[in-house]
Amino acid sequence: QVQLVESGGGLVQTGGSLRLSCAASGRTFSNYAVGWFRQAPGKEREFVTSVNWNSGITRYADFVKGRFTVSRDNAKNTLYLQMDSLKPEDTAVYYCAAVFVREHYTFSAPDDYNYWGQGTQVTVSS
Repeated sequence: QVQLVESGGGLVQTGGSLRLSCAASGRTFSNYAVGWFRQAPGKEREFVTSVNWNSGITRYADFVKGRFTVSRDNAKNTLYLQMDSLKPEDTAVYYCAAVFVREHYTFSAPDDYNYWGQGTQVTVSS
């Protein structure tokens, strides 16, 4: 079992930055694909970015390319999401997710992940 805890959300103005963290307990992220998803009110959960912990291969949604950066800290067993140039449409609950994977790729569909954190709210004011 993997327990995921997100932190770092908050209220920020348009153009501002936030860094989200996803800490894992129960086991390390080794051999896992770990991703960030978000869900705005009345909308479906959507993919933001993911990384294969072993290979470092990343994947980004088109709407965050150049603004968001995913990174990982092996020593802390923590995944980060650096969000810059935030826009009001980035307002959502952001979730961390993980799935065991034997190969060196990642996934972008929510149904591919079986471990989820509780989410952290990000609000971008205009």
